[in-house]
Amino acid sequence: FNYSTMLTALIADQLKLHNLKPERFQDIVARLFAYGIVVRAEDGVEQRAYDDARRIEDLLTEYFAAGGFRLLHDRKAEFFRLYPPGAQIPGVPDDEASEPTPSLRAKLSADFVGAALALRFLYQQGLTSGGARLADTGDVLISFEDLASTMLSQLKRSLPDGMVERRLLLAELKRHRIITFNASFSPTDEEAIIAIRPTILTIVGEEALAAILDGDAIDEPADDVDAGESVEALTH
Repeated sequence: FNYSTMLTALIADQLKLHNLKPERFQDIVARLFAYGIVVRAEDGVEQRAYDDARRIEDLLTEYFAAGGFRLLHDRKAEFFRLYPPGAQIPGVPDDEASEPTPSLRAKLSADFVGAALALRFLYQQGLTSGGARLADTGDVLISFEDLASTMLSQLKRSLPDGMVERRLLLAELKRHRIITFNASFSPTDEEAIIAIRPTILTIVGEEALAAILDGDAIDEPADDVDAGESVEALTH
């Protein structure tokens, strides 16, 4: 008896109900495994991936759950985020049955972690103050100088000195769908805007934010952490 064949047939049957082909299911699964997140507000390709993923949300949830992964869907901000087995998820009870998966490792630099924590602080400020800084999409708008000064004042940490390193850090934050900015953005432009996405809430939770607000020291991150795991987990 071939369980693989049976599983493939079950998935195909579910996809037929939503008029989707198996190749499309494979595309969505591959994107979630590769990036850990699908955001509707990204480009047209990712928008369509989100829309199709929403149609088969139950199937995707069960598929990933069979391997110990957890798929979270934020309907208001319109994104899916995939967490590996054993990952700590802000606002969600830990899965005691799953151990972290050593093979799913990805390096996050101390600069990335520091920037993510500062962005979470700024996002909370934006939610509290509202006004022009809070966009209809739920994004909070800041300048590059806002990020730099917040890291220095709240974390006692500076951004990388070199312009190349700063651009690489911003690109990495954007790749993780934490921030977005237009193609003409430059860190040297004082009026250039960075949009902090609501996705920041899924990687930096209340405990890490509270530590910043209380003035507690944030430990340096380990050399590598579970891919897709919350930055909050790196601060303890």
